[in-house]
Amino acid sequence: MLAEDIVPATRDALAQRVERERLDNIAVRLGTPDNPLLPAHSFDRIFMVHMYHEIAQPYAFLWNIRTALVADGTVVVVDADRPTSDHGTPPALLACEFAAVGYRQVAHVELPASKAYLASFAAVGPRPEPSAIIPCRG
Repeated sequence: MLAEDIVPATRDALAQRVERERLDNIAVRLGTPDNPLLPAHSFDRIFMVHMYHEIAQPYAFLWNIRTALVADGTVVVVDADRPTSDHGTPPALLACEFAAVGYRQVAHVELPASKAYLASFAAVGPRPEPSAIIPCRG
């Protein structure tokens, strides 16, 4: 399992917790805002839990993680159903941004107790060239 962050201090705190709790099956790494720098063809699932709304460059980020997925891998997002300015991501915006980078939504589950949802996406077809990505309208 791989856990990562783009803030060195947060990554370091996470690494300390992993070491303190002897979570030997977890590696901790530092990514960049638009690229998590994941190893190619290494993940059957990529989970983003209450963090997608923090991604400043979602198209670049989603484009970069495509190479990390195995052929039938999925990306799973858990986020709050509210505006990004209020630390959430509206489901329609999420689906549009993923579709713009060549993903197909395969599931959407409401999580009413936390006013959130879980959505999963599979990469379909070839990865588009960055110049071919059409941003969603807000």
